Amino acid sequence: MFDILKFFVLHAVFIITALIFSVYLILTVFSAISLRKYLRKNSYVDYNSIVSSPLAPTLSVIAPAFNESRTILDNIRTLLSLYYNNYEVIVVNDGSSDDSLEKMIETYELEKVNYYFDYRLPCKRIRGVYKSQNRSFKKLTVIDKVNGGKADSLNAGLNVSKNELVVSIDADSIMEPDALLKLVKPFTESKEKKVIGAGGVIRIANSCEISGGHIKKVHLPKKFLPRAQVMEYTRAFLMGRMAWSELDGLLLISGALGMFNREIVIQSGGYRTDTVGEDMELVVRMRRYMVDNNMSYDVVYIPDPLCWTEVPSTLKVLARQRSRWTRGTLETLIIHRKLLFNRRYGKLGMLGYPYWLMFEYLAPIIEFLGILWFIFLVISGKLNWPFFLLLFGFVYFFAVSLSIWSVLFEEVTFHKYEKRRDVFRLIGTAFLEPIFYHPLIMLMSIKGNIDKLFKRNTWGRMERKGFDKS
Repeated sequence: MFDILKFFVLHAVFIITALIFSVYLILTVFSAISLRKYLRKNSYVDYNSIVSSPLAPTLSVIAPAFNESRTILDNIRTLLSLYYNNYEVIVVNDGSSDDSLEKMIETYELEKVNYYFDYRLPCKRIRGVYKSQNRSFKKLTVIDKVNGGKADSLNAGLNVSKNELVVSIDADSIMEPDALLKLVKPFTESKEKKVIGAGGVIRIANSCEISGGHIKKVHLPKKFLPRAQVMEYTRAFLMGRMAWSELDGLLLISGALGMFNREIVIQSGGYRTDTVGEDMELVVRMRRYMVDNNMSYDVVYIPDPLCWTEVPSTLKVLARQRSRWTRGTLETLIIHRKLLFNRRYGKLGMLGYPYWLMFEYLAPIIEFLGILWFIFLVISGKLNWPFFLLLFGFVYFFAVSLSIWSVLFEEVTFHKYEKRRDVFRLIGTAFLEPIFYHPLIMLMSIKGNIDKLFKRNTWGRMERKGFDKS
């Protein structure tokens, strides 16, 4: 009986391994094709024409803020200096218990105004809308509301905004000066399909030189944990989401930066406040809304580095983040389970959803069970060591190869790490990541499932160390 079980397990491991390799190779090819198309298409683009055009869409940049006193002023300064003509900045103070609101009122000469808006989307009570008395800050609007979380704050911003497109951004993120121009471009080009959302590459600001809310010098993080996340983000954005955008199966636009058609967001119901993965869930729901209403649409991914954010530099904070990501993914997959292999939803149902279910959600669970099986075989003395070592070496070097390919994609495209030493350190990280970082991420994913099982659905406070300390 044991031999039969062992036979099926070993064959299952081989089949799953072959499937994973095949899928990632296909995604790498599609990512390379998509990157080449983008670079060729945009090599001679004059973004100044968008700024000067009277037909350029109007934008509302919505930044939820909760207890961001340390960085809120620099971040607002960055948002107000973005290179775009017709846009407003809406900062949503989500019931902060620190002096964030007081700092904004004093620095930007804010006063409460009578501002008409409809509660088209449900959100906590808005206590006041503030505008600056100084004409230099006329683009700035500050909303003070009862605490309700990020999704609730974004809904409040959507209620107050009046423009065609909305940009959701974390208040502690730093946008590139031309980020809006690059994000809005697909919305101005599309004729046959209605672009409902666009996202861009999120880069890691730990250890970078920052002054006045702007990235002055890009450095690779000094600590291993943030550096491993640089490797992970580079691989995920340039080789994962780039490919899924090309395949029309993109399920996620990062909550750190995304541009959306405001009316479609509202018609879809806005952000759900009962999930911790509101960014992913909204994109999937918007896509379902468009299909259910027989409207041709597109969700676009921009490979340009458009936004910089601080990532966790301690295991404690990283575990909170990854637990939340796992719970958010599971919630979205359950809510939209109707998509699975549903031809009505095209590539979203036939490719995107199954991939996310198998490779983003179930993969860590399968891997964890595989490790338990390995431990059992070692203890029982029944492990086929030559087969195991061959398989382990093959998987390890395949993972390293993917990471090195992502570094190569970065270097031949946007080349943000100018120092040769940083590039070599990143390649070195690619060799260390599968052994020292990936197992931790797997265990944090398992913890996220346990947290969900026992209904521990808190957001988890994300403590910031400061961009210059990690």
